[in-house]
Amino acid sequence: MHIHRRKFNTFAMSAGLTVIVPVHAIGLGDLTAGEASSGLKLALEKGSAMAVRLLSAHDGFWGNEKVRIALPDAVNKAGKLLKTLGLGRQLDELNLQMNRAAETAVPMASQWLAQSIQSMSVQDAKSILQGGENSVTQFFESKTRAPLTSDFTPSVKQSLEKLGVVEQFNVIALKLSGAGLLDKDKARLETHVTAKALDGLYFMIGEEEKKIRQNPAQAGSALLSKVFGAVR
Repeated sequence: MHIHRRKFNTFAMSAGLTVIVPVHAIGLGDLTAGEASSGLKLALEKGSAMAVRLLSAHDGFWGNEKVRIALPDAVNKAGKLLKTLGLGRQLDELNLQMNRAAETAVPMASQWLAQSIQSMSVQDAKSILQGGENSVTQFFESKTRAPLTSDFTPSVKQSLEKLGVVEQFNVIALKLSGAGLLDKDKARLETHVTAKALDGLYFMIGEEEKKIRQNPAQAGSALLSKVFGAVR
């Protein structure tokens, strides 16, 4: 149909964007709307799928210091005190199992990420193409953080309970509460783990996005090479 052959330069023109490229280079104006949309969706699919795969693997969080979930600030700050009280082993176990709970929850993100890709609008596509190096990540976070928080929280809580982490945290929280360092009634370990799990997810999507932007040919798609080559 004629609409699929329409040039994608409407994206650039509508925002007053001037793209200067060498004579034989491909620019935004050389892409049809269909190519741009399909290329972006493919990039979103590849980046999000890889991020979920990496984080849901054993030690996906724990083995990566860039996304490893630390203990809540109040617990971290009181670490030395807790160790003098003989709770060093419990602290270490608590920290590990928090990351295990995040690994268990991450696969739930796939459905929401896929839905956000399918519902991507022309405006979304334009914002991503004209945005910075993390515009894909920003798109995902704006579309999925709220629903994923709702989905992750009960799953994380269930995992923490199954792993015995809640009991461990209660022992630690009781000690901190007795020392006036933590309001036990406001301590919600699952909230902390959920927020940090999502931070890690979006960070990893961002890392995959950078790889695709820097070397789209390595992603194994001629379409990705054409689309992201046009905006480099």
